[in-house]
Amino acid sequence: MTVSTPTDLLEVSHVAVRFGGLVAIADMTFSVAPGKIVSLIGPNGAGKTTAFNVITGYLRPSAGRVLFKGRDLTQMSPPEIAELGVVRTFQRTSVFNACTVLESVVTALHLRGTTELLGAILRRASVVAEEQRLHSEAEELLDIAGLSHRADAVAGTLAYGEQRLLALAMALAAKPIMLLLDEPAAGLNPSETQKFMELIRNIRDRGVTVLLVEHDMHMVMSISDRIVVLNNGQMIAGGSPQEIQNNPEVIRAYLGEGLTNVKG
Repeated sequence: MTVSTPTDLLEVSHVAVRFGGLVAIADMTFSVAPGKIVSLIGPNGAGKTTAFNVITGYLRPSAGRVLFKGRDLTQMSPPEIAELGVVRTFQRTSVFNACTVLESVVTALHLRGTTELLGAILRRASVVAEEQRLHSEAEELLDIAGLSHRADAVAGTLAYGEQRLLALAMALAAKPIMLLLDEPAAGLNPSETQKFMELIRNIRDRGVTVLLVEHDMHMVMSISDRIVVLNNGQMIAGGSPQEIQNNPEVIRAYLGEGLTNVKG
């Protein structure tokens, strides 16, 4: 079990999730310190995505609680949790297919804009100024994601890897304190995965804490400050990448799944 400290940003404490007789999470406890990249790994069915759904309010736990900056999230809705700064991406990429790349990010930024409907209709000077500010922010986010050269492209025409980068730029538009990435490298080729790794490090260096679910062990071992290993809905290990690679219980849980001998 991970012992949380007063400086932990996120605390998942004895969370259980049951669907009738099916136990998705038995007893999950782990914590995430601010300013770190923490990866949540485990075999299929270990409870990783379920944990994400509980943290972000898409599922209510059957037991236990989740604290973010000391606030209990377990009775909050997803929009309320996002408002606190906990933002997630999903395994399935979702972009505004008919919009340009720039328009997609501007639309995401509008979710936290201050424009009122009447002001927008009348095109007040403040509204025009805000539109200019949002476009400037969107351009900055595209630069971070490495998509500036694709700003005028229609989002639906982007290659899959570029759509993953756009989805991440849209998530960053919500100004996350903690960003939860659910299998961001799924379907990416090695070059795209390398680009994504560099982007995640860049996001961390900008002060955003990252919680990652990922099956690509090279990526996990390369970028993680800490790794939490789940099996059968319970945490079985936590530590640095090197500690996890050398943990006999983790090796047993991943027998045949390629966790051993992966170098960061």
